[in-house]
Amino acid sequence: MRLALLTPARDYAAEWAWAFDVEAAALREAGAEVVSGPWTELDGADGFDLVLPLVTWGYHLRHAEWLAFLDRAEAEGWPMINPPALLRWNSDKCYLAELGRKGIASVPTLEVDHLNEAALTAAHGVLGTDELVIKPPVSAAAFGTYRLGKGDPVPADVHGRRMLIQPWLGQVVDEGEYSLILFGGEYSHTLVKRPQAGDFRVQPDHGGSTERTDCPDGALDLAKAALAAAPAPATYARVDLVRGNDGALQLMELELIEPALFLHCVPEATSSFAAAILAAASAA
Repeated sequence: MRLALLTPARDYAAEWAWAFDVEAAALREAGAEVVSGPWTELDGADGFDLVLPLVTWGYHLRHAEWLAFLDRAEAEGWPMINPPALLRWNSDKCYLAELGRKGIASVPTLEVDHLNEAALTAAHGVLGTDELVIKPPVSAAAFGTYRLGKGDPVPADVHGRRMLIQPWLGQVVDEGEYSLILFGGEYSHTLVKRPQAGDFRVQPDHGGSTERTDCPDGALDLAKAALAAAPAPATYARVDLVRGNDGALQLMELELIEPALFLHCVPEATSSFAAAILAAASAA
């Protein structure tokens, strides 16, 4: 098997080798040849049994280029997992409202075309909370994400932009955010991510911590229901869940493009990861 494991564009500054290295090592140990390179420079899939956009971090900063990349992969029939149609759908977080309408317990999400103070005031009433979280629909690593109270102004860098508005969920700080990892539709492991003191963002970029934990009651059922409601099966998936203000678990995000899988926290999961990828390559 010859696999293209795609990496960020050359001008992407954040550290990503910690995720790439363990994934590439697992695939090589399973007998695959792994060829790496920036997703922005891949010129076709000839010679590859599978194209894996597993570390295309920073795609949200070049979204139009990313969508064109997926369009080409789909039009030319590249053997890609997860498939381009699923990646395109997952690239915009408005899918949360779609899944909510399908009955998936999701963080309540409002979409506004032009964020301003009037939109925030309306959202306070609709969502029934004094504190809100705003985020771009195309983002990663909490890029452009803010926690706002009543009367807080819209930050200048997102004023007038298309944005998502959600209620503030205090359990992100108190309990943490759960990440369930699945390979080939089968459960692998669970992580809990917590922010550093004084912050609400759980990502390592912002000082957050991640550790292995037990899967909370009901979490796997919710994760599988969310994945079943997506437009195509996912060979690899990270499902982020948080406890809502009513005490029940809610879907925070489906990570189906380039999720940090945290294999370094669960070394024994590397074999099931590689097996799922190679099985998909054989079927492609």
